[in-house]
Amino acid sequence: MTNILKSEKLIIVISSPSGAGKSSICKQLLKDDPKLNISISDTTRPPRDNETNGTDYNFIEKNEFEKRIRNNEYIEYANVFGNYYGSLHKDVQNSLDNGFDVLFDIDWQGSLQLKASNQPNLLTIFIIPPSKEIIYERLKLRAEKSGDNEKAIKYRMEMYETEMSHQNEYEYIVENDDFEKCVYKIKEIILEARAKLNI
Repeated sequence: MTNILKSEKLIIVISSPSGAGKSSICKQLLKDDPKLNISISDTTRPPRDNETNGTDYNFIEKNEFEKRIRNNEYIEYANVFGNYYGSLHKDVQNSLDNGFDVLFDIDWQGSLQLKASNQPNLLTIFIIPPSKEIIYERLKLRAEKSGDNEKAIKYRMEMYETEMSHQNEYEYIVENDDFEKCVYKIKEIILEARAKLNI
């Protein structure tokens, strides 16, 4: 299913339970680091009010996504909360060819696929929250902005333990207790990985 990327640049995966802050962390990293480019995922879920097609996600129909699966176009994909998410091989390869390290904001399923396919220079980071209670509060706050209902929050909370159980499959585990400290720690990890590549 997965294509092998050709590159000497980093492929950086950041995952977390829903609500642990990985998307905000990724946005900050991209803002601060001109050598980073984000892998914009295709998704079949509808956009939230604050999301833009082509910037946050490529919002596509389910039949189009499944056609791309059949054509082996995704480097990784997963079904998360009933919706498909996937990264197109050609888009990621294009970023690498242009000299960027590529950042993936994906879940453990996608990360496992990348690891299993022996992608080169893969760096995996898992973000953990200070507590399960904080996740619930964050999800409630996000629901007020995005329109998620109580049922959606409940389902995400049920998936929390499953997602957390995969943290030891990652090279680094970073707690997002203090946002700025968390981002700083991840920047240090990336710089260290870049230094190793240049040896």
